[in-house]
Amino acid sequence: MSARTRVIVMSITAPVVAFAILGGFLGKVMAREETYQHLRIFDDVVGMIANYYVEEADMDKVMLGAMHGLADSLDPDSAYLTPAEVKQVESGTPLPPAGVGLELTRQYYLRVIAARDNSPAAKAGLRTGDYVRAINDKPTREMSVWEGMRALRGAPGSKVSLTIIRGNAADPHVVELTREPEPGSAVSARIAAPAVGYVRVAALGRDTADQLKANVDDVVKRGAAKVIVDVRRVSSGAIDDGLAMARLFVAKGTLAQRESKSGAHETIAASAGDGAITVPIVVLIDTGTSGAAEVFASALAGNNRAELIGEHTIGRAAAQKL
Repeated sequence: MSARTRVIVMSITAPVVAFAILGGFLGKVMAREETYQHLRIFDDVVGMIANYYVEEADMDKVMLGAMHGLADSLDPDSAYLTPAEVKQVESGTPLPPAGVGLELTRQYYLRVIAARDNSPAAKAGLRTGDYVRAINDKPTREMSVWEGMRALRGAPGSKVSLTIIRGNAADPHVVELTREPEPGSAVSARIAAPAVGYVRVAALGRDTADQLKANVDDVVKRGAAKVIVDVRRVSSGAIDDGLAMARLFVAKGTLAQRESKSGAHETIAASAGDGAITVPIVVLIDTGTSGAAEVFASALAGNNRAELIGEHTIGRAAAQKL
C-alpha cells in the first residue's frame, strides 16, 4: 500500500486561465465527437438486435443490460441503478435491522471483501475472496453492490441463502445464514501482553473514532505503553470516518489527498488539536482492509505514526456519488 492513499471523488471545476479555457473547450469537443461515434455504433447494434435477432427481443431488457455493461466497465463499485432504485436511495428509507456481516465488491459476481467478527457470515467460514454467485437463488452476475447489500438485509431471525464459489473449486456450495442485528459497539479492547494494549475495530461508522479513543485511553490507564490497532477485514464506513480516526493519532502532516476528475488535488491535513493519542501504535492490516480503514492506516504510516503489519491492502478508497 502506498504511503498515501488517494481519495478519489468526482467533481467538475471551471478553468480560470484563458488558455486553459480554450484547451478545455477543444478537449470537450473532441470528447463529444468520440462519444457521438460510440453512440452511433451503439445505435447500429441496437438496430441489428431489433431487426435481425431470430426471436422477438425484449428491448427493455436489452437496454437494461447495456446500462449495466457501461457501469461494469468502470471500477468494481460503480453501478447503474434503475429509476426505482434511485428513488429508494433518495427516499432515505432505513434498511432492515438485521444482516449477515458481509462487505461486498464486484468482480464478475459479487465478491466478499470482509466478514465482520462473530457475524453469521464469519461463523459460517466465509472469507475475503469468496464469490457470491447467487443470493436466494437470484444470480449476482448483473446485481450491483448496492442491490446485493440490500438483499442480505432482513428481519432478525430470517434466513438468506448464498451460493458461494471459493478459489478453484469446480462446484459452488450453498450456505444458509440467519440474519442478526449488528452489535452496538464496533470497538473492543484488552491487554494483550504486559504493557501492550490490543484494540479491535470491527467496523467503521460515525461514532467509531469516539469509541476508538475511549478504548485506547482505557488500555493506557491499565498499563499499556504501546497499542495494537487491528483493522483487518474492515471495509465499512465513509472516508471521513477513517480520517476522524487518523486525527486521533496524527498531530501534524498530510492525512490524505482528494483527486478530482480535472486532476486538481486537495490536501487533507491534520488540524490544531489533532493527535490527542501519543502512545506508540502498530496497525494490523490485510487484504480485507479497504476504504476508510485503509485511509486510516495509510495516514498513520505516511506520517511515521504507526508501523503497519500484515498483508497488502486492497487499494480501494473512493468517495462515490449518486
